Amino acid sequence: MANAPMLTGYRVLDITQFVAGPTCCRILGEMGAEVVKLELAPFGDRTRAAGFKPMDPKYAKISQSTQFFQHNHCKRSLAMDMKNPRALELVKAMLPKFDVLVENFAPGVIDRLGLGYDVVRQINPKIIMCSISVCGQTGPLRNKPGYDYIGQAYAGITDQIGEPDRAPSQLTMAAGDISTGVAAAMAVGFALLHRERTGEGQYLDASITDTYFHWHHEFLPKVSLRGPAAVPKRNGSQHPGGGPAGIFRYRDDQYVYVTVLPHQWPQFVKAIGMPELAGDPRFRNAHTRRDNNDALKQILEEWLGRFPTREAALAALEKERVPCAPVLSLYESANHPHLRERKTARRVKDRLIGEFDIPGMPVKFSAWPDRTDVKADLLGESNAAILREYLNLSEAEIAQLYRDKVLVRDPILND
Repeated sequence: MANAPMLTGYRVLDITQFVAGPTCCRILGEMGAEVVKLELAPFGDRTRAAGFKPMDPKYAKISQSTQFFQHNHCKRSLAMDMKNPRALELVKAMLPKFDVLVENFAPGVIDRLGLGYDVVRQINPKIIMCSISVCGQTGPLRNKPGYDYIGQAYAGITDQIGEPDRAPSQLTMAAGDISTGVAAAMAVGFALLHRERTGEGQYLDASITDTYFHWHHEFLPKVSLRGPAAVPKRNGSQHPGGGPAGIFRYRDDQYVYVTVLPHQWPQFVKAIGMPELAGDPRFRNAHTRRDNNDALKQILEEWLGRFPTREAALAALEKERVPCAPVLSLYESANHPHLRERKTARRVKDRLIGEFDIPGMPVKFSAWPDRTDVKADLLGESNAAILREYLNLSEAEIAQLYRDKVLVRDPILND
């Protein structure tokens, strides 16, 4: 980069795996921080075994995968057997050189490893340490193990998803993991700014359940005032507030999403060429439209079906500035020209897997360009370089650590 990146000079120790923690550290790495990913022997981050592997059969057991790459590019891998006392000694010796430590074990595990915050801050009082877990480090649920969907269930999100006459459905992508990782990266940035102003390090406690609960954009105040009667009911493909707002079938397996807020009702009736709806008592105001949402859905779907293509129907709505979109598959979305131009879907290249797409950064910075020249280490690929740079170990000392099985690495690196 021609100019210094935003987080150049900051060093992050990433002791995380799966999605939430790696997302936090990957964002910090994309913003220019040096991220050392400490991976536990023998296999490292468990996502190394997930996703797609290289097509070549001889690399079938390689420690690289598309899923690991997506969440762990812009990092250097240091792989150690943390059950070996020597490994803990090495990590502690490196701690004074890190600005940030992020971990996402179940609460208590990092303490048992010998790297709890009380220990870490004695070694480096200015460090920012962030712990990510499903329910947080305090409270009655603090010791509960779990993943994204457990937090989703506790936060009252799962109960709102699905058809009204059926069991709740599951939001199957790791939305809470990703969102918590983004929130944690934001918090680390704030904590670093605080440290610049005060000199103080601090401890950050990020929770997937808390992140999901923060999603409640409207109904929590109502429920707190009115109790269970105000809890939103599952409403399938339709927003419970009516509108019309929700998913509407064009034809076959093609759908559109339309969202009409109360002030946009005149635009909507004009767009569909039915001015008489404005005087229909069933649709007199937002409340009556909500109560008659099924009838409104039928009217809209019949109107949509008259068009030769879904795009033509959307164009008619957009002419009157009615918010709408096609419901795209992931394949369609990833190849949409808008997402391609903005590098929302970006093409990367791994030396073993080849070229594939991963998500881009959700925010574009004028002083920091999008990156496509990213790479992800194989397990332990940077072991020697990290130990030389951080601890000035010799080649002989590093070789001894391999013989003592303190360090591990992908066998392909031995060739």
